[in-house]
Amino acid sequence: MREQASRWLDTTHAGDCRVLLSRMLADGVQVQTCITSPPYFGLRCYLPDHHPDKHREIGCGSTPEQYVAQLVEVFQIVRRLLADDGTLWIVIGDSYAANGASGLNTGWAERSRRYAGGGRRAAQARNRTRKSVPAGLKAKDLIGVPWMLAFALRRDGWYLRQEVIWHKPNPMPESVTDRCTRAHESVFLLSKRARYYFDVQAIAEPVAPSTVLRLSQPRLAQQSGSTRVQGKTNGNMPTVGCLDMRRRRSVWTIATRANRGPHNATYPAALIGPCILAGSRAGDVVLDPFMGSGTTGTTALRLRRHFVGCELVRSYIDPTHLR
Repeated sequence: MREQASRWLDTTHAGDCRVLLSRMLADGVQVQTCITSPPYFGLRCYLPDHHPDKHREIGCGSTPEQYVAQLVEVFQIVRRLLADDGTLWIVIGDSYAANGASGLNTGWAERSRRYAGGGRRAAQARNRTRKSVPAGLKAKDLIGVPWMLAFALRRDGWYLRQEVIWHKPNPMPESVTDRCTRAHESVFLLSKRARYYFDVQAIAEPVAPSTVLRLSQPRLAQQSGSTRVQGKTNGNMPTVGCLDMRRRRSVWTIATRANRGPHNATYPAALIGPCILAGSRAGDVVLDPFMGSGTTGTTALRLRRHFVGCELVRSYIDPTHLR
């Protein structure tokens, strides 16, 4: 990697990711995988109204269609930065349309916390600026933002490869009484080309105990479950080799973790570790255009990868990663 490109590595750069990503392109930066969680639609405004970068904020004060269009624009530049066998992983939650002061709410970050620019009350006031239900929706409608984005990216040329379900065993409680408590979010895997790098062995998981037990039962009479039909037997079944690991399933049970830093809407390292391991090799570069407090960067370094990050809100950036 040439000198102009190497200066971007292992650093979170403050500013609009669209501007920064374009500069990376000009400097010859190439990344193997992009792992990110963009600001969720309608959840909150991170910057106060008087902030000079307010107009650059994504997800605040727009319609679902405008929000998706903004993210498609971001990921168009990301695709140009990706290696030909590169991948994109997006963690994203859904939103409900709602009237009144509550505005729109969404996903796992729905909790009492402090935000940049004035604490909890100021954040609630900023959230209350969004009172109207977007056109085409009714109050209480689930908007379907994750799949709106996934389909838009597919139309834009990405290969939509998989939805992984992030199952949260410790979801935040909700006050609603006319639906179930939300305990999952989507992690979309997309690729630049039909053939791409994916290390399935790096994220293999232990074989389920029930599988080991089933394979270890020597006689038909000892097997549990539905009724079996007795067939021809010649004694016990010969010993069969059984692998200890299996291909990872598409539902990942990972608990959320509290973060006492300035940016509390962070995903756990356990969620993105498998994405990094499957989507890159040791020494590769991992990109996060919405870095926040830096979970992607610190996890990439721990797994012997480089990272490049962008973050609009400077106060969220880990000082050790700031440039």
